[in-house]
Amino acid sequence: MSTNTEIKKNYQFIKFKKLVIVSVIIGFLSAFLGIVLKNATEYYESIFFHRAETNAVFFIIFPFFGLSIIYFLRQYLFKKKENKGIKEIFESVSSKTKNLPSYKIPSHFINGLLTVVSGGSTGIEVSTVVATATIGAVAQRKHNMFRQYKTELICAGIAAGITVLFSSPIAGILFSLEVISKKLTRTFILTTGIAVIIASALSFLLHEKPLFAVNITTWHLKAIPYFILLGVLSAIYSIYLTRCVLFFKSYFSKINEPYYKIIVGSVLLSISFFIFPQLYGEGYHAIKTVIFNSNDTTLTLSLALTFFGITILKPIATSATLAAGGDGGVFAPSLFIGAFLGLLLALLLNRYTNADVIPLNFMIIGMAAVLSASIHAPFTALFLVCGLTNNYTLFFPILIVCLISKYTAKMIYPFTVYNYSPSLVK
Repeated sequence: MSTNTEIKKNYQFIKFKKLVIVSVIIGFLSAFLGIVLKNATEYYESIFFHRAETNAVFFIIFPFFGLSIIYFLRQYLFKKKENKGIKEIFESVSSKTKNLPSYKIPSHFINGLLTVVSGGSTGIEVSTVVATATIGAVAQRKHNMFRQYKTELICAGIAAGITVLFSSPIAGILFSLEVISKKLTRTFILTTGIAVIIASALSFLLHEKPLFAVNITTWHLKAIPYFILLGVLSAIYSIYLTRCVLFFKSYFSKINEPYYKIIVGSVLLSISFFIFPQLYGEGYHAIKTVIFNSNDTTLTLSLALTFFGITILKPIATSATLAAGGDGGVFAPSLFIGAFLGLLLALLLNRYTNADVIPLNFMIIGMAAVLSASIHAPFTALFLVCGLTNNYTLFFPILIVCLISKYTAKMIYPFTVYNYSPSLVK
């Protein structure tokens, strides 16, 4: 008995040691991929966007050029298979036979980069999530001992990727738990914990900075009713975004010729960019333009119409991008819509009700609220936005508004772009 017990203990120790080692490797590779993709996208997007600003004809050329390259890469390099985004991960973790093939790493990396750089009105977050999930899936297949930990190792890769994108290890863990795993185990804690520690260390060594480091000093209790209003509006906008994406994908699926999809999508994007150049790419450049001066912004009719138009057209531009073959998801669009929705609401309240609210606070809370409602993950949205801004002053109001927006959205329309299936509504 003692010999059997000792053998069992030794086996458990060896398994633990190997899980630690593989988690370190997954964390490093996923973080490295995320950092490279983030910086490459930001660098080249700014170059392409500046070129289009100086010569508007590129607002027509770039989307068509980018979507065409993505199509040819899929046809001749990536096995003629479209990227399904996070649904690919769901299919993998829920099945013992379906796996994320290794070509998904370069496929999502290259296509995500091309999509955003050429103006696709989405972000690299979903591309990063699927690519890093594939790193975990490939590692899981390398050793028989890891076969039973498929979900945990996939989540470790995802958590590391989210950590470096948003400077928030907690958001990485929570996204893996709330959206992918939905089950907390000791192995999950071990693998994702190690992966995000490695990712955080790599971010620190490479001096990665939060995307929107802002100085938030206070918030007022009198603003709570207005925060609740923002939560409800965010839920409505998230449903609008979700329904737009689903509608466009359904409509474009009826177009048999792939190049017609590219042409229609490119035309819609070009028109959007001509009306509002802020819709080009991820849109983070547009958020940065207004976020640091938001408290000094004066509302005018033209500004109000601009912000309203941006929040209405962004879901359409995002949907056209994805339906035409672009790679991405609703992370960046949700943050973008939330920022401008929050700012517009704050300016309207100050102008017409003398509410004296802080516009910057509404931008930050709006970002979290729309994201929470779009992916049904309030705690992920909370820590993700706090990490993005490197500020936790608004922790409590963000938490309340994220919960309100999620459950309001779920009550009105129970699906997200990730869990929707036509069979569920029959």
